[in-house]
Amino acid sequence: MSNGKKKSKKKLFIFGGLGLLLLVVILLVAFSGNKEDIFQVQTELATRRNITQVVSATGKINPEFMVKLTAEATGEIVQLLVREGDNVKRGQLLLRIKPDIYEAQKVSADARLAQTRANLNSTKALLDKVEADYKRVQGLFKLGLASDSELEASKSSYLQTSSNFESQKSIVAQSEAALKEAIENLNKTYVYAPINGTVSILNVELSERVIGSVFQGTSLMTVADLSNMEATVDVDENDVVLVSVGDTAKIKVDAFGDKEFKGIVTQIGNSAKTTGLGTQDQVVNFEVKIKLLNPGNQIRPGMSCDADIETETKNNVLAVPIQSVTARLQEAKKENNSTTSENENEAPKAKNGKSNKPKEVVFVVNEGKAKMTEVKTGISDDTYIEILEGLKGDEEVITGPYRAISKDLEDGSKLSITSKRKDDKKAK
Repeated sequence: MSNGKKKSKKKLFIFGGLGLLLLVVILLVAFSGNKEDIFQVQTELATRRNITQVVSATGKINPEFMVKLTAEATGEIVQLLVREGDNVKRGQLLLRIKPDIYEAQKVSADARLAQTRANLNSTKALLDKVEADYKRVQGLFKLGLASDSELEASKSSYLQTSSNFESQKSIVAQSEAALKEAIENLNKTYVYAPINGTVSILNVELSERVIGSVFQGTSLMTVADLSNMEATVDVDENDVVLVSVGDTAKIKVDAFGDKEFKGIVTQIGNSAKTTGLGTQDQVVNFEVKIKLLNPGNQIRPGMSCDADIETETKNNVLAVPIQSVTARLQEAKKENNSTTSENENEAPKAKNGKSNKPKEVVFVVNEGKAKMTEVKTGISDDTYIEILEGLKGDEEVITGPYRAISKDLEDGSKLSITSKRKDDKKAK
């Protein structure tokens, strides 16, 4: 009997302990559920400063003036008067192609011209005689001393000789054109420098045979003006609308480390350059040319470069760190919490029934809580963004962490400020 009572008391203590433990757990869950999250954030004051909007692009260094010379005459190179890297003057003889064939063609054309001119002179003498005879017969006909048949025969002879004379004049003109062409072809065996510059590329050697063509002859060499260099960069289609001719730029050439070269935009392409067409990696760029103002004499064509084009500068404008601005959807008030949207993929609707577009906002510290403030932004640089509307200045704006700003923070969230930065840099 005593053993039964002991077992009953033991069970009572066990179940009582379990019940007490369950009660403690329920109370902890209940109290912790009512506890608000406190976000640890970093802040900075909204201040006035100078902002320069920059468009970045990559590309290559090229001479501003560069001429690729191709052969227009066919034959063997009998003279090569320059080497790669030589400086040349405009009009300087660079190389000569064997002219034998073209000299023979000139001599032949010259002889044909001489022959046709002789024939023309002979025909002219005959025409003068026939014309004189025709005029004499006309005079006799008026006096009644020549018949109609004599007049018609004289006229016919005159017209035929006159026609032959005009035909001979055309043959002379053709012979003169043929001689001119032969002279031009002979001159093409001499290749001269088209500009002052440097032989940057030499593709041929002495005694090499080249093929001449107006459109696709053998590539001989490239003459470039290395004192006038430009950066040819590809600018994204979203950024090219910000760039204007005359914008200044800072250019870094990979071969020169952190050294900066100044430049100015001289040309913006009108046609797009598309890569990866039809794929997920499709990129649309526009070619922009930037003239280097201080290239020096060490930059070489083809070097890789990075350009920062300064498209706009504003002084003494209100600005906040760029990471402080985020886009949020303003939640539409629901008339009935139990009612759900028929189509979950639809964008939330505002009170007027239109789509609720994301708004640009910043979170401002107000009495230890986050206050969501809608703003209107302007230009930005790598660090700060201009605030056109929404802030007056000196507000304590939340700058991090990124997840809190972009997702977690709500209007009224409690805050714990871990670091507070006050930037005293004013616009100069």
